[in-house]
Amino acid sequence: MDKLKLLLWPFAALYGGITSIRNKAYDNRLLSSRKFNLPVIAVGNLTVGGTGKTPHVEYLLRLLHTYKVATLSRGYKRTTKGFVLAAGNATAATIGDEPYQYHTDFPEVSVSVCEQRVEGVEQLLKLNPPPEIIVLDDAMQHRAIQPSLNLLITDYNRLFYKDHMLPAGLLREPKSGAERADAIIVSKCAATMQASEMQIIIKQIQKYSRHDAPIFFTGLRYGQFVAIGTPKPLSKHVILLTGIANAKPLKSYLKAHQFRIVKHLEYPDHYAYTTQDMQQLQTVLKDEKEDAIILTTRKDAVKLMDGTLQNYSRSLPIFYIPIEVYFLKDGDAFNNLILEHVHSFTR
Repeated sequence: MDKLKLLLWPFAALYGGITSIRNKAYDNRLLSSRKFNLPVIAVGNLTVGGTGKTPHVEYLLRLLHTYKVATLSRGYKRTTKGFVLAAGNATAATIGDEPYQYHTDFPEVSVSVCEQRVEGVEQLLKLNPPPEIIVLDDAMQHRAIQPSLNLLITDYNRLFYKDHMLPAGLLREPKSGAERADAIIVSKCAATMQASEMQIIIKQIQKYSRHDAPIFFTGLRYGQFVAIGTPKPLSKHVILLTGIANAKPLKSYLKAHQFRIVKHLEYPDHYAYTTQDMQQLQTVLKDEKEDAIILTTRKDAVKLMDGTLQNYSRSLPIFYIPIEVYFLKDGDAFNNLILEHVHSFTR
């Protein structure tokens, strides 16, 4: 442990103690936790930052497409308060960037946001017709609601059992929180991962998880570039524009496929782009090679296509690169786990 982490360790211990007391209060029913009579599938993690929750939620939405599904998120950094059901006038500002991405890419899904998840589910159940399944986005620590299935995601590049409590590390709660997971997904794995390494990771995770909780390994598959701006031939020279928690996997992918990142405009996660940012982007493009294109993520693209920013993005050679989750092994077993869980509510 480095010197900074040592200095922060007392604060991390204090924070860990507080979250442990809170969890024990829920475990011992001193604090109430609401359960609902339908499949409520939570996708979450033990750490702050990007573990790949969004593409995993999207994987579930595709898997469950024959059902009437709703998603419920907090709506981080949105300008609204309380329960909001995404409608035709929804924007990334009013419901948050990730929910807006779900709303844009899955129009058949009832996308909603609410700080209080119990209230959010209650509002969703008032819809006509009500959802058959609710997917909770980033709800691992929201103990006031008791999901019927808890999916924990941990990033291969920062496995939770190697991490430390905030502020010495990125853990939101102690590692023992993994015991609440019904299944665990190790995300962002390389396609070449060996079975021997998987077994090492499984053994370490099972020090904290239930031994009956299956552990899966997923990677990210990048798709073909999609244009959202002015048409222009694809180029190997890229101005990368990101407002996500971790752009390293994307940068590694681009470099491995012989793209040259001439400049990386890197903003914080959930960043709200401004017209000044778009003007800077125009300037950067003029200063770089004539054949350079602007590449961003799907999460960023939905914001760039929103409101007044469209006036800029439509006139620039902007592309986004879609990503989707794939299972290194046991994908059918995961699918069956989810579908059997859903079917158990209709028997």
